Amino acid sequence: MSSPNERAVDGTDARARLREFVRTNHPDVGGDPELFAARVAELQAVRDGACGHSRPTAPRRAERGEAPIVVVRRRGPRGLLARLREWRARRKRGPRVV
Repeated sequence: MSSPNERAVDGTDARARLREFVRTNHPDVGGDPELFAARVAELQAVRDGACGHSRPTAPRRAERGEAPIVVVRRRGPRGLLARLREWRARRKRGPRVV
């Protein structure tokens, strides 16, 4: 686990404060939209200042489902047979809506 000084250097503490503020004061949850926009801009500036740059220079690692979705299709006879098996399985199952 990192110390509080290291967290402040890499911006995770600032990010945590921003996320907590958004959770509690978002307009969808009953917060004031003008106050929300002003405070988020302020917290983002603090976060960017803690990281030492305004925009990330390298792509950040994928967290919690943020990774790109890649669809790979099999080709050739084996792929055709796999698609036919999937089609038959879908055809035999009952309706999704009751």
